[in-house]
Amino acid sequence: MSIINVESLRKIYVQTNTSTTVIAIDNLTFKIEEHEITSIVGQTGCGKSTFLNILMGLEKPTSGKLTVDGVEPYKDFNSLKGKMGIVFQQDRLLPWRRAIDNVKIGLEVLGYPPEEQIKRATEWLSRLGLGNFLYAYPSELSGGMRQRVALARALCIDPKIILLDEAFGHLDEVTASKLRRDFLELIRLTKKTVVFVTHQLDEAIEMGDRIIVFGKPAKVLADIRVEHSVKEDHSKIQKMRREIQQILDRNY
Repeated sequence: MSIINVESLRKIYVQTNTSTTVIAIDNLTFKIEEHEITSIVGQTGCGKSTFLNILMGLEKPTSGKLTVDGVEPYKDFNSLKGKMGIVFQQDRLLPWRRAIDNVKIGLEVLGYPPEEQIKRATEWLSRLGLGNFLYAYPSELSGGMRQRVALARALCIDPKIILLDEAFGHLDEVTASKLRRDFLELIRLTKKTVVFVTHQLDEAIEMGDRIIVFGKPAKVLADIRVEHSVKEDHSKIQKMRREIQQILDRNY
């Protein structure tokens, strides 16, 4: 059953100083099924961030339609409150709040009782390996640890969908690789739907059940299923990577 439906989506910007029209998204159509991990890749400027903004309800489509769990995010933003957890490239932690207090921000907004906030925040920090750092400030944590706090913040509201926007892109590869593995394990256990935007093809293959390749402006150039056997074979990963890169190169 599809939880995200994108139908003939278009987004056009008009630059106020020159009246120049810029097409960011052009006739974008695809569906994402429940419990599926979908990687979205494309070169810089292809409309990935614009798509995420529409998905989060921060921008209105020019035409076409996008629904999340049957709801159009921009038109009915409040009905999706708590259904999507979001992790950005930068952790966006509040520096004056300890780890546990950063994690429970979403729960505070959703009106959970204080005892439940503490319980959930503690549980998710512990599941992400930070049980001994509940009361640490962001400045006392490494980059990887801060991103774990950001992941805990997204997961503790028990959303249906997790959105990752280059969430591992600023970490060194050793840290990022471990965090990706831990995150995937939690996602498989909790059966979340994940939309993962990245410009790293190897990362997209490792994370995704499928990869949607965006052209410029954003449209679907390819929709590729990633079998488990591919993820376990370095030569198959490299072959898929070359194929995706060729698709991207032909479009630019």
